[in-house]
Amino acid sequence: MSSSLSASTIAIVKSTGPALRQHGVAITTAMYARLFQDEEVKAMFDQAAQANGEQPRRLAAAILGYAENIDKLGALDGAVARMVARHVETGVRPEHYPKVAAALLPAIRETLGEEVATDAVLDAWAEAYGFLANILIAKEAAAYETA
Repeated sequence: MSSSLSASTIAIVKSTGPALRQHGVAITTAMYARLFQDEEVKAMFDQAAQANGEQPRRLAAAILGYAENIDKLGALDGAVARMVARHVETGVRPEHYPKVAAALLPAIRETLGEEVATDAVLDAWAEAYGFLANILIAKEAAAYETA
């Protein structure tokens, strides 16, 4: 794993901020529709928060926050800590992260279209997602050890 993101990835991900601000909930709603084809993963989520749109809105805000702060990740320390606590509470494990990526990246393209969600954009988001996933996995492993 790289200890930092490439400058081009940072620039591309930051540039998606306006599209995420406008279409973030549509992206996360499409992502959850894909993700929940896996019943095991679906069972990990509060379905009431899905039905009322709270979870897609929360994730959309988190993704936007990541995009806007990808060059200053320290600004996300509080959000990351809350996410780690929630993930440990619900039993998220490293093997779940690729499933989310496999749902998120196509949802970005599906929602924004190929003109906006180019291969370069999806590649940058794949790198950025993997980078954040590795941070979360490491922090969650430490939390599981002390739980």
